[in-house]
Amino acid sequence: MGRLDGKVAVITGAARGMGAAEARLFADEGARVLLADRRDEEGREVCAGIDRAHPGRALYAHLDIRSEADWASAVEQAVQAFGGIDVLVNNAGIIRIAPLLECSAELFRQVVDTNLTGAFLGMRAVVEPMRERGGGSIVNVSSVQGLEGRYGMPAYTASKFGLRGLSKTSAIELGPLGIRVNTLYPGPTKTAMTRRDGWTDPDYDRAYGGYPLGRMADADELARVALFLASDESSFCTGGDFAADGGVSAGKPRD
Repeated sequence: MGRLDGKVAVITGAARGMGAAEARLFADEGARVLLADRRDEEGREVCAGIDRAHPGRALYAHLDIRSEADWASAVEQAVQAFGGIDVLVNNAGIIRIAPLLECSAELFRQVVDTNLTGAFLGMRAVVEPMRERGGGSIVNVSSVQGLEGRYGMPAYTASKFGLRGLSKTSAIELGPLGIRVNTLYPGPTKTAMTRRDGWTDPDYDRAYGGYPLGRMADADELARVALFLASDESSFCTGGDFAADGGVSAGKPRD
């Protein structure tokens, strides 16, 4: 028995990185998955790979998470193809680095509109389909920067702290509908978003060598935490904070 047998999941940012890892794992565990992203070529490639392994379990939809119309279309596609929605993983997001005095209002709004408003729109869009299924699970992917500040990242940090508050308030409001809302806080993870030219795996791990686990995560490690939160194994978890950060938020690294 798969841990997500019979469930339908919508995963944003599914064209690469954590989103793609989640989509593959969820399908492996029995879910039917709508992969959503703006990177259509990459997203369709990931979707095709899942469909080859699990025919009929994957569908791709173009989604700009800042667009209510795109959200309505993606949700409708999932409902029409798979009969409803049980899980939403709000994984898509962007990072822009600019210290406070160099961060324009336009840049700040761009990051917050994507990382925070995008998740807000997605949550609103899936409530009715989840209500019709008797409940569901929403996993909002924040960041270790949703637990602590970092120089040069006022916009990103604000958006990720905001996602924590949005999740907690929504957990209170949606609990009576059987909809659980939890927040996942990934630490440094090897994805396209964190890639640096010329770096190899040992270079990435050395950059975090002073933290408790002394390395960066692979996307599959984060996907397994999202799987727990999406599944019925976390049936009494809502409004929770789940850090998978290798100990980064535990405290400062040694010198």
